[in-house]
Amino acid sequence: MNFFEYVVYRQDQILQALVQHVELTLTAVCCAVLIGVPLGLLIASVKHINKPVMAVANIVQAVPSLAFFGFLIPILGIGSLPTIFIVVLYALLPILKNTYTGLKGINPDILEAAKGMGMTKLQVLFRIRFPLALPVIMAGIRIAAVNAVGLVTIAAFVGAGGLGYLIYSGIQTLNNNLILAGAIPSCLLALLMDFVVGKIELLVTPVSFRLGSTQVDRQTSRRMRRNRRMAFAAIALVVVIAVGAVIGSSLQKGDKVIRVGSKNFTEQQILGYMLADLIEGNTDITVDRKINLGGTQVCFEAIKSGEIDLYVDYTGTAYVSMLGNEPVSDREYVYQQVQQQLSDQFGIAVLGELGFNNFYVLAMMPDVMERYGITCISDLAKCDDQLMFSPTPEFSNREDGWLGLEKTYGLGFREIRVLDGGMRYTAVANHETDVITAFSTDGLLAAHDIATLEDDQSFFVPYYAVPLVRQETLEQYPELEGVLEMLYGHLSDDVMRQLNYQVDSLGLDPAEVAHNFLVEQQLIKE
Repeated sequence: MNFFEYVVYRQDQILQALVQHVELTLTAVCCAVLIGVPLGLLIASVKHINKPVMAVANIVQAVPSLAFFGFLIPILGIGSLPTIFIVVLYALLPILKNTYTGLKGINPDILEAAKGMGMTKLQVLFRIRFPLALPVIMAGIRIAAVNAVGLVTIAAFVGAGGLGYLIYSGIQTLNNNLILAGAIPSCLLALLMDFVVGKIELLVTPVSFRLGSTQVDRQTSRRMRRNRRMAFAAIALVVVIAVGAVIGSSLQKGDKVIRVGSKNFTEQQILGYMLADLIEGNTDITVDRKINLGGTQVCFEAIKSGEIDLYVDYTGTAYVSMLGNEPVSDREYVYQQVQQQLSDQFGIAVLGELGFNNFYVLAMMPDVMERYGITCISDLAKCDDQLMFSPTPEFSNREDGWLGLEKTYGLGFREIRVLDGGMRYTAVANHETDVITAFSTDGLLAAHDIATLEDDQSFFVPYYAVPLVRQETLEQYPELEGVLEMLYGHLSDDVMRQLNYQVDSLGLDPAEVAHNFLVEQQLIKE
């Protein structure tokens, strides 16, 4: 399937992501303007606060956006709010600086003449200084608007949608068509934003500046004033659209709504869509899909805070990463402890196992295993000083991941290079790295003919998939438990691996794969 065929095939999803991206961008830029311009006016008028305010704005620019998410998710939750908040913070600096520079750069002789005519400070500000500074202010808004288009792609990490979701999903599944389907509209949107704001900038520029003369005929002056009013009307319309989008998204939800989340890899996306379709197909509940949120801690914080009502996680992940227990391999014990501790500590119900165990594995290319005589993880200790290891970011910081694996097997690789998503499969297949972490049900293992190593010391804990549901949600919608139990017996390691393969290797949409599976199993109607 070429790119154009792919765009036609996924046109609904691309259009939805584009609309979300535009809404988030306009809302963030409007908020930044409403904050940045008045703040710029303030620091231009009150000298002793300009340096502290500028210093704070510069510090904010220096903080990585993903670090901001780490701080803000426990406070603001997930979705549009943290995304808009962060984009506003990054958009403030160019607007603030240009507002301050534009107001301070006006010829003092003009200001003296205005005072000599008897104008008050407010009249000087709004009739002289602000109109003359508008071109410089608009240049700052123009920079902020273009930057915001690119920055809004981070919305994919907190379930706010946008074109970043397509880009990140494409990276996860090595799907170049999906990456381009997100990147090209994002680029075109940035160019369009630059063009539109540039036209507004031209319209608000004083006539004498544009024509290079202070002598302007009456007809031209009237025309320019009319155009300026049209520009301000357009700006007001954009503000109304942005505010209306935010309000509308909150009002359009019905009374019976639950939010289903997922982590940021293929299997989780399929399971998230599967639960959502299953619920909507067998109840009158509307599901708000919060797919591709991020790693374990993002989803766990989201369900604790009530930002999502349910998602699928794994018993071993919950036992070690969420609850801080030491890794053990007893499947039944791990399940019982997870069920009891999550209920007692966080009010989260753990439902029954879905039927498959997606445990961690270390994987290598068969020719590399043969060259070094490796069949199990213990064999790595004989040659680990010659090998490069590429875990995922989450694995490298977990006790049931690299931190515990290193101690149990006594490993010390020549180099550790962290890779995420489908990139690590390409890297090991191209011999750019030697050992990677994977999940036992990953479809890309078969697609790249990658072999897995035996966990001969039984380090990895069982990772059986289980739905996690807020107890408040179960009390409000008791029918949920029965609906989710419909999946029991329909999923296995082989079935899940095949579903993942359809997305990772065949390029199908996770939502489509999930829906088709439920229809085939007669769990929902077509």
